[in-house]
Amino acid sequence: MNTDIQNLFKDKVLGHPAGLFVLFFTEMWERFSFYGMRVLLVNFLTMAITASNPGWGWSAENAGALFGTYAMLLYVTPILGGIIADKITGYRWAVIIGSVIMALGHAFMALETELSLYLGLALLVIGTGFFKPNITSIISEMYKNNPEKKDGAYTIFYMGVNAGAFFGMMLCGYLAEKIGWAYGFGLAGIFMLLGTLQFWFSGNLFGNIGAKPSKIHEVELPQNINEESPEVKSQSNNEEKLNPFTFFDKVLIGITSLIALAYAINDPMSKIVKIDIFSWAQTSSLEGQYVIVIAGLILFLILSVSRISRYTKIVRDRMIAFIIFAFFTVFFWMSFEQGASSLILFARDNVNRVLIGNAAVTFNIINAILTIVPLVIITYVLYLLWKKTFKKIPGSNVVLVLCFLSMWGLVVWMLNREFTAEISEITVSWFSILNSFFIIVFASFFSKWWESKYNPSAATKYALGLVIMAVGFGLLAFGSYGVQAGVKVSMIWLVMAYLFHTLGELCLSPVGLSYVSKLVPARMIALMFGMWYLAIAIGNKLAAVIGGQIENITKEYSLSTFFLIFTIVPLVAGLLVYALNPVLKKLMHGVR
Repeated sequence: MNTDIQNLFKDKVLGHPAGLFVLFFTEMWERFSFYGMRVLLVNFLTMAITASNPGWGWSAENAGALFGTYAMLLYVTPILGGIIADKITGYRWAVIIGSVIMALGHAFMALETELSLYLGLALLVIGTGFFKPNITSIISEMYKNNPEKKDGAYTIFYMGVNAGAFFGMMLCGYLAEKIGWAYGFGLAGIFMLLGTLQFWFSGNLFGNIGAKPSKIHEVELPQNINEESPEVKSQSNNEEKLNPFTFFDKVLIGITSLIALAYAINDPMSKIVKIDIFSWAQTSSLEGQYVIVIAGLILFLILSVSRISRYTKIVRDRMIAFIIFAFFTVFFWMSFEQGASSLILFARDNVNRVLIGNAAVTFNIINAILTIVPLVIITYVLYLLWKKTFKKIPGSNVVLVLCFLSMWGLVVWMLNREFTAEISEITVSWFSILNSFFIIVFASFFSKWWESKYNPSAATKYALGLVIMAVGFGLLAFGSYGVQAGVKVSMIWLVMAYLFHTLGELCLSPVGLSYVSKLVPARMIALMFGMWYLAIAIGNKLAAVIGGQIENITKEYSLSTFFLIFTIVPLVAGLLVYALNPVLKKLMHGVR
């Protein structure tokens, strides 16, 4: 009797089961909505209320505080969403629940009131918690009998992520900036809803895959190199003795979690509505919330040291290596995520985006090629999926066709509008699509590099990621040097910055999660994934908080000084992690 997995692998598209491409499009529409909204939020909040397309006139600091909390919580709720799916709903229902909640969140965002904004962001955070961890879990379950195909499957899935981000930022951004903010937020919600429907109607294709909570958790075990040696054998046996969480551990986890959540809420609340729940802890030099955060970090350090010290040497060393990588991850995302805050404002206020004559024609031709070529490729994938699955899941296919007809209509309308305009003004959001474009262009090169004999060590990859990131900001610092208020710089500086930021991301980002599964004991995978996402969450929050200071730092010093911060910090971090390479190799005990 064939299993659901065997049946799923019967109908193949480009060598993979058709179900993978259903998930590909589901993720694509979710990322379309997420990035479409993300690229608008800070721009909308800080746009002057007297502008031709008025925003709310917030300061960059207040907008950064709100966006930072939103971005931070996006990496926390998936931990809870994964637990709920494992215990109660199953993966597929969790994806549907998350999609519906996110569609409601986008609908609230389109109303453009302060209450609807906060409700919308809260729903997006909750919905992402259900959606993000569980759609990838379905892929993992699909390929559990075909592990040799899993890397290729995730590569295809990742292309869906970037395709959604690319078109979401382009189309939502264009509608919002050229027509009105509500249209951009609304478009994100419409495609989120359609993506939900196409996944809902595809249930027959998956059978019971992802339908019931998993009772067995399959994880990649750590690489025990030289595990035949008596030392490692002995320590592996010792590791069978669990290191349970003590009452003290649980108290520290509870306190630090509450502090983190309270800070995330208090930071924007204290700036926007002037209600500060930590005002009682204020000192002469520090805000009360930062005093409490420092106390929370000390408690978290005590918890980490206490836990790690109870493990045997090899496991303890590997976990120390993991924590070092997590620490440097914070600095990377603190810089990279300026793309959602300060770089949006820089593109809007300091970059010359107006083109005329031959320059406008050249840009419009390039933009048309950038837009149409990937859309043709993805439409062809839809055609292949239609041929294989229409009889099994006609509803899902019909919804996908409606999605693509809508997107083709929007693209043709946008390109025609730009080609017939006398003067072209590039949208602020257009620069954000460069990250997705450069990933698609360079991802295969880096993949082949990592698989070759020249594959560098983990520490070297981290160093490359951080240093290359610093180069991107160094170009911005150089390009904006001496620029006075009201003077705009060439867009080439921002394009080059996004190129280097993406190259840095390709060096560092894929490495992190891989080393979680390699360095951490199998029974602690879930907890350590949570800690890894916590590091990314902290990086995102710091990015928005520091990015929100762009107006203050530029006013007090200069725009070039602001970008120098993100040149020097990752550069120093990169050189430091490279210097730690011998130590990290020793701590990893043969893990590569």
